[in-house]
Amino acid sequence: MKLETIDIGVFIAYICGLLFIALWISKEDKKGGKNTEDYFLAGKALPWWAIGASLIASNISAEQIIGMSGSGYAIGLAVASYEWMGALTLLLVGKYMLPIFLKNGIYTMPQYLEQRFNRRVKTTLALFWIVVYIFVNLTSILWLGGLAIETVTGVGWMEGMIFLAVLSVTYSLYGGLKAVAYTDILQVVLLIFGGLLLSYLALDAVSEGQGVIAGFSVLTTEVSSHFDMILAPDHEDYISLPGISVLVGGMWIVNLSYWGFNQYIIQRTLAAKNVSEAQKGIAFAAYLKLLMPLIVVLPGIAAVILYPQLSEPDQAYPSMMSLMPVGLKGLVFAALVAAIVSSLASMTNSISTIFTMDIYAMLKPGKPERHYVAIGRLSVVVSLTIAFFAAKPLLGNFEQAFQYIQEFTGFFSPGIVVIFLMGMFWSKTSSAGAISAAIGSAAFSLILKFLYPALPFLDRMGIVFLLCFAICIIASLLFKGNSKNESVDLSLISFNTSTSFNISAFGVVAILIVLYGLWW
Repeated sequence: MKLETIDIGVFIAYICGLLFIALWISKEDKKGGKNTEDYFLAGKALPWWAIGASLIASNISAEQIIGMSGSGYAIGLAVASYEWMGALTLLLVGKYMLPIFLKNGIYTMPQYLEQRFNRRVKTTLALFWIVVYIFVNLTSILWLGGLAIETVTGVGWMEGMIFLAVLSVTYSLYGGLKAVAYTDILQVVLLIFGGLLLSYLALDAVSEGQGVIAGFSVLTTEVSSHFDMILAPDHEDYISLPGISVLVGGMWIVNLSYWGFNQYIIQRTLAAKNVSEAQKGIAFAAYLKLLMPLIVVLPGIAAVILYPQLSEPDQAYPSMMSLMPVGLKGLVFAALVAAIVSSLASMTNSISTIFTMDIYAMLKPGKPERHYVAIGRLSVVVSLTIAFFAAKPLLGNFEQAFQYIQEFTGFFSPGIVVIFLMGMFWSKTSSAGAISAAIGSAAFSLILKFLYPALPFLDRMGIVFLLCFAICIIASLLFKGNSKNESVDLSLISFNTSTSFNISAFGVVAILIVLYGLWW
């Protein structure tokens, strides 16, 4: 599939509009130059609608659109559990964890760990996150984005990766989080509109012009196995999505780690003007999460009928774009690129925040604010350069990149969840307990991986979480020293939420019950 001249014109118009908005937003900052709060936390003045839109734009990237569509093609609707259970997780994070982080006035997740434990715990986790963000997340976004551009335009994947990296740097390097968050609003609108349009055309094509309802009926009839939300143990993809574990098992560890303790995501909420505004943004994002499978998974399922001979599942979404008419094809391609560059910009901003505030500022304290901002900008360029050269060697041989990302991060997620939950809600947790959980997470995961290779990785994460939980308690009771606990006392924090938030939470739960009830 190739873009026509009018499609290219639409795409160029989008790029120019994006850059104009980003530069305009950045110029609103004070003339004296940005300080670290301006650059890394958008001056702590983000409204709820910007927070919610930015959360989704940061989350829905190449790994989501390309990767989840590929998993929809190979597995089916069951992969939507990552989205739907993520919506519920967001609400829990907004009610119980966000108030703690905001009350502590932190820039980063490692900074909270220093307040709660000590500098050693902070530095260990900061270095871990930088490595994972660069070699897992950034590489996957660049690689899948380059693959999508190659499929749609015929331009080589390497040239596509260069374009994505340069574009993300161009619009985000100067403005920092503020430029990223506000342009994310445009990105999300375009992403949702383009995604829904593609899903509409896909269902209409499946029904041979009889409409979306008829198309959905065809899908549920001809590929009914792709609509099993809870996979049976004899299903060939059970190892990726092991049945009931998506509701009560390891899926919770994945989502809590990602939505609750992940700098890449939580940084948007840390930039809120207050807790109430952050919680409104969280609720808004939760409803957008419920919508995402219609945009990213459904086209992959439709491709099973329309393009049954694809050599790789991750080619499903780019191939489906051939359904778009001239002009609109450029718009949907712009939506895809919008998601990719938004995630790249968000990820590099988070990397620069952790590196600058948790590593560099520790080594070089007392420097002017503008110096730290300059270091943050430099780290954006360096991290993207490293990810560019690492992308092909790391991801070039994986059939389903989304599943690879989930399994790799799954080695460490149980320990991270234990460290934060125990640190926040059990006052006796010590730094020894935290370090033990971090080391145990990797060790237990590797042992189970090699001893029981047939064990689904979500089940493995659930087991490792329980083991890390136990070892954290034991180590904390045996080794009580080296923890200063300067975080805010829980008795000073209110976990009460507004009526609107509670109603929103009830609505999300009700929708999830209906969805799982229909396709159990």
